[in-house]
Amino acid sequence: MPETRLLRAFLAVAEELHFTRAAARLYVAQQALSRDVRRLERELGAELFVRTTRQVVLTADGERLVPYARRVLEAREELVAAFRQARPLLVDLNSPGLATGLRVLERARELAPELELMARYESGLTHAAAEILAGRLDVSFGRFAGLDPAVRARLEQQPVRYEPMTVILPENHRLAALDAVPLAELAGESVYAGAGNPRTPEWTDLAALLFEGRGIEVAPPAPLAVGEAEFQRIMAKTRSPVLAVVDFPPMPGTVSRPLVDPVPLSLVSLVWRKGLAHPGLDALRRAAFELAKAEVWLSDREDGWIPSTDALIMMTFT
Repeated sequence: MPETRLLRAFLAVAEELHFTRAAARLYVAQQALSRDVRRLERELGAELFVRTTRQVVLTADGERLVPYARRVLEAREELVAAFRQARPLLVDLNSPGLATGLRVLERARELAPELELMARYESGLTHAAAEILAGRLDVSFGRFAGLDPAVRARLEQQPVRYEPMTVILPENHRLAALDAVPLAELAGESVYAGAGNPRTPEWTDLAALLFEGRGIEVAPPAPLAVGEAEFQRIMAKTRSPVLAVVDFPPMPGTVSRPLVDPVPLSLVSLVWRKGLAHPGLDALRRAAFELAKAEVWLSDREDGWIPSTDALIMMTFT
């Protein structure tokens, strides 16, 4: 039996007879949609569409598949609807004050006001992913490439935003007077990036990749702080610069400066368990797609930097 995702891709193209419109309808990239259709054709051993530069036409096998695909998808929706009863969807936003996940959640609530989308704050995708796979959480946001491959294999993701990275400095730090901090200026510094925090190893890994060969050290583990006030207290005590993203909440006695030359980017994805079916997830995916397009969140930057692991995640999606 072909995966329902492949049947859904096929039906969208069959009904639109246009790959670009079908991709927009499913909130996926056109290349990904084309891959799914080709995979379905290989699995069935049949050509389903005739494609030219001007039009897309169903073949006889494609016409024959349409009613079967519809019945399979309708039966699946009936089965899922019988069990989900539009239960609350638990959505992890990582930490209070981070804008990307919050904006997606707020837009999804506008798109589906009849649903209950409940915010949670798990402070790290590694921890959130474990909660998702245990059934205690439904959706999260974060750096998908930083997860263990065995965990990634049980999850699905949708890239949402390249978040520019910043450094948070004590007000009297030697670099605090700069409007932006070139990465080379951090040489010799020890920068806090969550080392030792079991919830956020994906962020520490990103920092290590960024700092490699630049003479910048990942600061040693600090006492694990729970809550914004405790984190601020510990950072004020250690006085280490902190690697963060552009929307990180301000901390007393510090300044936030964007990093440049190059601009390091953190690829944030919407992440959920494979097989999850819920109208709230549909609303979140649509909201993420709309915002990424309207805000140009996924545009390439000539001055940007992302690790090859994250670039591969983006390539497999597009």
